[in-house]
Amino acid sequence: MGAVGRRAVVTACAVASLAATPLGTATAAAPGGQPAPQRAAHHQAQDPVLVDCQGRPGVRPGDFLLACGDGNSRLTSLEWKSWEATAAVAEGVNLVNDCEPSCAAGTFRSYTVVVRLDGARSWEKQPDLYQYTRMTLTYTGDRPEGYAPAVTYPLWG
Repeated sequence: MGAVGRRAVVTACAVASLAATPLGTATAAAPGGQPAPQRAAHHQAQDPVLVDCQGRPGVRPGDFLLACGDGNSRLTSLEWKSWEATAAVAEGVNLVNDCEPSCAAGTFRSYTVVVRLDGARSWEKQPDLYQYTRMTLTYTGDRPEGYAPAVTYPLWG
């Protein structure tokens, strides 16, 4: 085979190779050299956000203030098990002030919880972002006096 024939075969093989490779499916390597899991095509381009008391969007925060006005309830040590388009789930601790004898002199008590975020919708402040609009805390052991085993809160935006 002459040089022109070999060039034609190499070009044909290269074109066939490119045609067989789907475009846009590059995977990012996770630590340790393993490919990162692919997102399903139906997921939105960006993960939904959790909006904090100052109106800042965040993804997978380690801590989250629940009582913006007085700081008497917060989530800490959050370990996110999932963060998807429809819901996010974490395990952590709810620190709640018992306000005994008053909130200023009260003691913060720790309660283990499972946190679930859901109800994602377009964020009014930044419509290109989706935000979770509901949080459910499920107490896995003791819980603050007067609290149900699971408590659902609407989230601000």
